[in-house]
Amino acid sequence: MKATEILMEEHRIIERVLIALERATTRLSKGQDVYLRFFSGTTVFIKNFADGFHHQKEEGILFPVLIQYGLSKETGPVAVMLAEHEEARRLTQKMRLALERLQASDDSGRNELIQNAQGYIKLLRQHIYKEDNILFPMADKVLPAEQQQQIMDAFKLVERDETGDDVYEKYLGLALRLEQECLR
Repeated sequence: MKATEILMEEHRIIERVLIALERATTRLSKGQDVYLRFFSGTTVFIKNFADGFHHQKEEGILFPVLIQYGLSKETGPVAVMLAEHEEARRLTQKMRLALERLQASDDSGRNELIQNAQGYIKLLRQHIYKEDNILFPMADKVLPAEQQQQIMDAFKLVERDETGDDVYEKYLGLALRLEQECLR
């Protein structure tokens, strides 16, 4: 298995949460009740899995190696992905702040939560598409097999030393719970 295949598997989990977030956001926009704990769980998933676990592998391991092999950090696919990671962080922070206001019975948080969640969903879907169909195939062409193995080894170290052995299973479980909670 290649490092890019692992990242694409993680994308599938992130997409499951995006679908759940879209359902809950649609319900919220229609004035229907939504369990606000769902949005708290979603922002935890985004911060710890999508950003902390997944993006850490990309930004800390894959992207620097791609830059060593000739891709630019200032322009092109890597630069775009890094900028989109920052935008995703900004939208997630705005979702958290809006949720806090909504939980404190400040209804102005509702529209802001909806807008930022919709922006996040749109951004991440486009982002995942670009990585899966442009950047990762490019990486697979540029990186020799031994470099792919070194990246895989580095991924394993991140998983074991920095995030813990069970982080993948933990956040897969959270994604499954979020899928169920968005329907409450």
